[in-house]
Amino acid sequence: MTDPNSDDEFQDALGDQVTGHEETAPQLDEEDVDKIVEQQSQLSLSEENEHSAAGDGADGTKNPIDAELSVEELRELEKDLSPEQLEANKEQANKLKLEGNELFKNDQADGAVKVYTEALNVCPSDNTRERAVLFGNRAAAKMKLEANKSAIDDCTKAIELWPEYLRALLRRAKLYEQDDKPDEALADYKKVSELDPGQREAREALVRLPPIINERNEKLKTEMMSNLKNLGNMILRPFGLSTQNFQMQQDPNTGSYSINFNQNPS
Repeated sequence: MTDPNSDDEFQDALGDQVTGHEETAPQLDEEDVDKIVEQQSQLSLSEENEHSAAGDGADGTKNPIDAELSVEELRELEKDLSPEQLEANKEQANKLKLEGNELFKNDQADGAVKVYTEALNVCPSDNTRERAVLFGNRAAAKMKLEANKSAIDDCTKAIELWPEYLRALLRRAKLYEQDDKPDEALADYKKVSELDPGQREAREALVRLPPIINERNEKLKTEMMSNLKNLGNMILRPFGLSTQNFQMQQDPNTGSYSINFNQNPS
């Protein structure tokens, strides 16, 4: 029987201790694995790969590779199981997780996704941390398949089950940043930094992302003002007016704007 307090109980596919504060000798070479994931992330995602890794068929239905049972379905199946049977299911899920980790290590991401899904379909619904790690592992495998959207979904499922799951938060932050969602990425990096103030990638992101977000917001504001000006000119033109007849002035104290009418703009 698996020791519930053993280090391997919550080992994820990259070989991290899920607490995020201490690390043991990893089962996999994390540097090599992260390098593979990083290389994959530089490639453009094809819709075919996204659907394949997410288990979606051509008609939009789910294939077994990614079709885990819902918690409600799992609980319905567990109603008549004894504690011994539930414990056996937990052990079976752990064996499948380790099998999936080996497939992941051997660059068989498709197989790893399938096996992690099998593990989710037997892992007891009340074992939230074990299920969180399985979702986190499956997300890592999907990252190797360039299935970013589906990987984000799995990271989110993992975090919902275990809000302090640092590795899932970090993965989702990277995926959000790759998908040009810096606000969401920054929120996850902040959470990572709160859980582990010494986490280097999170610290760097907290410096790197705010200027990017501010620059984007300024650009959006400029575009919005330009669009509003064009719309205003179109509405005012029949009256012999334009937006030049209206001057916006910002209050330096409050930041709010006032509009003044000028009959004869220069």
